[in-house]
Amino acid sequence: MRLTKEHIAATYKSIQDEITAGLEALDGRSTFVEEMWEREGGGGGRTRIIQDGNILEKGGVNFSAVHGKLPAAIKKSFQVEEEDFFATGVSIVIHPNNPWVPIIHMNIRYFELGENIRWFGGGIDLTPHYVVEDDARFFHHMMKNVCDKHHANFYPEFKTWADNYFFIKHRQETRGIGGVFYDKLTPEKTGLTDEELFKFSCDLGRTFLPTYTELVNRNRDRKFSSQEREWQLLRRGRYVEFNLVYDAGTRFGLETNGRIESILMSLPAQANWAYDFKPEANSNEEKTMSLLKKDINWIG
Repeated sequence: MRLTKEHIAATYKSIQDEITAGLEALDGRSTFVEEMWEREGGGGGRTRIIQDGNILEKGGVNFSAVHGKLPAAIKKSFQVEEEDFFATGVSIVIHPNNPWVPIIHMNIRYFELGENIRWFGGGIDLTPHYVVEDDARFFHHMMKNVCDKHHANFYPEFKTWADNYFFIKHRQETRGIGGVFYDKLTPEKTGLTDEELFKFSCDLGRTFLPTYTELVNRNRDRKFSSQEREWQLLRRGRYVEFNLVYDAGTRFGLETNGRIESILMSLPAQANWAYDFKPEANSNEEKTMSLLKKDINWIG
């Protein structure tokens, strides 16, 4: 039986349900507010936002399934002539209260163009305000484990892809400690069938909750100072810069007339910018800056 876009979309919706239920249990106080929306031109989605929780200051777990005519700018970017598209996926960004709990982002998505073009994309990446090396190693081991179940080359390739993608060029620093990122995966490129690629996509999506739950529980009760809170807000500023300047999903959403509130749910409730900020020598802030680099081996 051929894998259908309807089955992919329905499964992604189930993954959204699993993750929002798990995050509510993890937070223990706040719950998600859901808004159903329709896209002019075709399709729609479910935006779910959580705010002002015990752990989660602001977060979104969004599902969408949209279709219609591909705008000329996107056709040029994709280097295609076809224009009838379908896209579905789950997108997550979580901004925690505590500076010792990291920001996390996940996206799994499927795209069809015309009758013959179809691919999968996605990834999970971690943006700690303070890089805790044991946490970074745990996170990357979780990413490697899920990748290794499906293809021996996925983790090294997708880790490098994430390092390069989540790089703030104008700052010459990575957004965080990376993770895995991939786009336009097809049977021709991977040797896997569409069904196998879909299974990988779902397994990655279902790795999100146990991974983030562990990281939250390791750090949720750590005390923090006003100085550490200020640093958190500065690091959020870097997150905003990347998402507004470089993020491909943001651009795609805006150029396909997506719902603006859902597209920009990745932005934190509050972020700061300081002119020419320099961390103190031998501080935790300086240590974190030294680890915001490409090609760090967190597995070895």
